[in-house]
Amino acid sequence: MGISRILVANRGEIAVRIIRSCRVLGIETVLAVSDADRDSKAAELADSTVVIGPPPASTYLNIERLVRAAKESGAQAVHPGYGFLSENPEFARSCEENGLIFVGPKSEHIEKMGNKLVARAIARDCGVPVLPGSEKVSGFEEVLGVVDSIGYPIMLKAASGGGGRGMKVIRESDRERLRTIFDEACAEAAAAFADGTMYVEKFIPNARHIEVQILGDSHGNVVHLGERDCSTQRRNQKLIEEAGAPNISEELRGRLRSCAVKLAKNIGYESAGTCEFIYDQDEDRFYFLEMNTRIQVEHPVTEMVSGVDIVIEQLNIAAGGALPFTQEDIRLRGHAIECRINAEDPFSGFAPSPGVITCWDIPQGPGIRVDTHCRAGYKVPFFYDSLIGKLIVHADTREQCIRKMLAALDEFRIEGIKSTIPFQKKVLSLPDFREGRVTTHILEQIK
Repeated sequence: MGISRILVANRGEIAVRIIRSCRVLGIETVLAVSDADRDSKAAELADSTVVIGPPPASTYLNIERLVRAAKESGAQAVHPGYGFLSENPEFARSCEENGLIFVGPKSEHIEKMGNKLVARAIARDCGVPVLPGSEKVSGFEEVLGVVDSIGYPIMLKAASGGGGRGMKVIRESDRERLRTIFDEACAEAAAAFADGTMYVEKFIPNARHIEVQILGDSHGNVVHLGERDCSTQRRNQKLIEEAGAPNISEELRGRLRSCAVKLAKNIGYESAGTCEFIYDQDEDRFYFLEMNTRIQVEHPVTEMVSGVDIVIEQLNIAAGGALPFTQEDIRLRGHAIECRINAEDPFSGFAPSPGVITCWDIPQGPGIRVDTHCRAGYKVPFFYDSLIGKLIVHADTREQCIRKMLAALDEFRIEGIKSTIPFQKKVLSLPDFREGRVTTHILEQIK
């Protein structure tokens, strides 16, 4: 089962990334674009484009239009990238029902792992540790019962959530405040995901966010490509990621990786996926958080240390191919760090900064990679996510990697709009970051 033409159902840097890997494989690309993206870099690189609607982001969420565009263009497959419909089981199912190859896992796996409560149960059933907490809570009184059992601090989470929406931390006992926060979280989850179902987990104050990249094929093979530390976050949104995770024991590293592989094998997972874990540094214990059933924004750091093109492997798996390597073939070399460059003003509350880029001069050199859809003269629209590029560097050691990243950020010139580069440089210069003492609260040190 080969793929000769594919519809790219996304935009921005990930669309560019997918198109470039398709070119390597000789796969013709059809790019679905909104009116705002007709003249984008991805549109220039694609073999052809099809306009699917007006500028607002909702255009990229129209399943019917995207499936119709794929069929009318003669594409055999659809790549959803990340965000938008990439983890929407209805989109995957619609592709399957219309004879299109969905470049990702089966719709049933997206559905199972997309519901945090179901994912927790699957992890628990196959021996992967999960955070103390609850199943679905139907009301405030049930929340109180869970709190009585596990104690404070707790986190309220949306069962269908993601991106930090519907998540609320409560650190101390205050019945009325807890009731208010619970009502707010339910409303936020219902608005964002059309599902207000909530559950409760123990909140880990001194935590790190560590995730493991896996690949699984339809022949029963599953491998990991090592782990990434994604603890450097602002409001549950990742800003800096690195591979591998610093300052953890090899024994812990091995257990994290084996748990991710075990979970993926247990459900017969196919495609690229990421198992996310929370690591309690005080207790030296880790717990399963969720599984992302798509390619991650931060996948380039894994590619830099592993030498594996994850998009090419997604395409190979989707076409029915077996992984071309075993776990023993994977050699992880050096260290890699990624900085997400956003069109935001970090010193004005990270306010969006759309507008025309008048200067775009990217750093270059050995071990430096920039994934982007931008250039001088590009108008950053206000309709979409503010990510305008990812700067990734690779070096033999973490310290060398940090120095290389700081030098690359100094060289990266963006004018006409504000960017997060000055903030990234502050983060990389923090003593705790330099020494690998990262936690999910490290950014609180920057005033």
